[in-house]
Amino acid sequence: MFVITRKRWWGFAAVLTGVLAAGCGYNTIQTYDEQVNAAASQIKVQLQRRADLIPNLVETVKGYAKQEQTVFTEVAEARAKLAGAVQSGDLQQMAQANAQLTAPLGRLLAIAENYPQLKSNENFRALQDQLEGTENRIAVARQDYNEAVNRYNAYIRRFPQVLTAKVLGKGPRPYFELETPGAAQAPKVDFSK
Repeated sequence: MFVITRKRWWGFAAVLTGVLAAGCGYNTIQTYDEQVNAAASQIKVQLQRRADLIPNLVETVKGYAKQEQTVFTEVAEARAKLAGAVQSGDLQQMAQANAQLTAPLGRLLAIAENYPQLKSNENFRALQDQLEGTENRIAVARQDYNEAVNRYNAYIRRFPQVLTAKVLGKGPRPYFELETPGAAQAPKVDFSK
């Protein structure tokens, strides 16, 4: 006859808790959540890099095109909004501010087309290359983030992980979406003409 003593009861409870904890997905939820956070951080880093490059680009163009003050002002305002959005950490706000920067930045780069001596300026070409590289990094960071969100969201919707996620208060994470038509296109930065 099997008698359950207190010692056996606590041992049985510990084993049962371990088995339930292993199958509930707690650790995997935490891992995927951290992957999403890391990917979101990369988006912030790349958007901040973009925002930091723009003042240098504006100053370089200003030296050649002093009469284009309205474009400089628009770029500065849009850059400030992007920097503020990056500081807030709100991905939706960052996506909107990034999209709002694309149009004035495109106009700034179009100005350079009218100034052949600017296009041949070494500093300007270096900034152009850095900006182009940053646009690519933003695209990669956005893709990595959305893949991490997809993995996390799919995992917490499966049984029994859905129960663990609800207990932990873990809901689906938002994707980093581009909101403005044409925002999916990085500004054209080609001065080889």
